[in-house]
Amino acid sequence: MPSSGGNSIVHYWAGKGYPIGWLFTPTAKRKPKEWLPFALDNGKFASCVGFRPGQVFLRETPREWSGDLFLQSLSDFSLEELKPRWVTVPDVVADKEGTLKEWGEWYPRLSARFNFAWAFVVQDGMTPEDVPEEADVVFVGGSKKWKFRNLEKFAKAFPRVHVGGVYSLDSLIFCESLGVESVDGTGWFRNPTMQEILARWFRIQAGEETLPDQMTLALA
Repeated sequence: MPSSGGNSIVHYWAGKGYPIGWLFTPTAKRKPKEWLPFALDNGKFASCVGFRPGQVFLRETPREWSGDLFLQSLSDFSLEELKPRWVTVPDVVADKEGTLKEWGEWYPRLSARFNFAWAFVVQDGMTPEDVPEEADVVFVGGSKKWKFRNLEKFAKAFPRVHVGGVYSLDSLIFCESLGVESVDGTGWFRNPTMQEILARWFRIQAGEETLPDQMTLALA
């Protein structure tokens, strides 16, 4: 699920039947399309991170995040005929205790007002036992190293798992091998090389191309 501001080739891929969707944030200007599944992120990650070539980093001073804007986006989407597959409850990027506190404050308000599936974002140091029982979807966030070392335990423990920040072919294949429902990555359209990697992944999924031998062995 690349960002909803992604390249128009997303619609071409969807037309070919490739498994592509959109991830909206509260500041998104586009509207859902009936041929694209989508989900709604809370925008916390985008407010806390920056991008350099080949690097994602936490900002020392996060951009302002608006809870009012988040609630307005939920109200807007609740009026749409097309509904998101899930919505992420506000979290605190890279903060286990802060994220648990945010869930305790936001989930009761949101679930009482809106009829959506709710995703809980897991951070470094969390285990499946930390996931609230009310969560419909587990969104595996956290640092890259922690995320991929611990993904399997969350994939085994929960039926609906989404993985944030997936940026390589081998990571896509690893997530698929664990049966996760979806992944996202904001950088897939930042350069032609990334776009070709994504296109190759879709060709593999469609049976138009086979896995590289070394990846087949790694997944055996």
